[in-house]
Amino acid sequence: MASLKEIKTRIQSVHSTQKITSAMKMVSSAKLRKAEKTIASFYPYNESLSNVLTDFLSQEDDISSIFATRRELNRVALVVFSSNSSLCGSFNANVAKQLSMKIHKYQSLGHENILIFPIGKKIAATCKKLGFEPQGDFQEMADKPNYDETSELADRIMTLFSRNEIDRVELIYHHFKNKSSQILTSEMYLPIQLKPQEKHATKSNFIVEPDKQTLTDILIPKVLKLRLYTALLDSNASEHAARTMAMQTATDNANDLLQDLSLQFNKSRQQAITSELLDIMGGSFK
Repeated sequence: MASLKEIKTRIQSVHSTQKITSAMKMVSSAKLRKAEKTIASFYPYNESLSNVLTDFLSQEDDISSIFATRRELNRVALVVFSSNSSLCGSFNANVAKQLSMKIHKYQSLGHENILIFPIGKKIAATCKKLGFEPQGDFQEMADKPNYDETSELADRIMTLFSRNEIDRVELIYHHFKNKSSQILTSEMYLPIQLKPQEKHATKSNFIVEPDKQTLTDILIPKVLKLRLYTALLDSNASEHAARTMAMQTATDNANDLLQDLSLQFNKSRQQAITSELLDIMGGSFK
């Protein structure tokens, strides 16, 4: 059995750990609230613009776009979102696992024909471990979502696609549903589906200036930029939510461990006191 000193030292150590996890939970909660406000203010605009494009395309039969071109798959790009730091449960591990599955899916294309754009330090490290060279450093975006930087990345990806340098682009990220639920998502980014599903068709009337094709050429890149920024916001909020829950669990576990250690300490102390009393009583009878 451990000595009283060893148990006391362990109790102090767990106390210190509990203070750290509790503080990290508070910090993550504050960041999560900020991220939720950003998403709440951004989603309506993104959804409205997407609906405008969807409604418009549902009524037009002669609209085309380079970003809707489907061609033989020779080269693919994966845009993968993670965090820069750990201590957020299985958040990064799930993203890394999904990336590995995608790489396995496209392995027939050849190593050099799979381009990875890692948004976050953790997935960038995973990318290198898998033998791929990241297509840039996007660590700052993961910590501080920025529309201008996201727009530049979207422009770069769209340029590669329009030049036939990549044939497909997929996004891997966590969709933020609520504090306790973040859904790992893998979706097609390019080529886009130009014609919406029948259930999305509406009968809105549009007055188009200067012409339908020009409007489409402006709307589609804008919607693509917003989609990438939405994925970044989703991932950022999901990270803070995952870390908040992980630190809450760690704090609760520390509290349970403290109770067990305190009980063990009290039992050991009682045994020591009893043993000393027995020694005293035994000596008095000699």
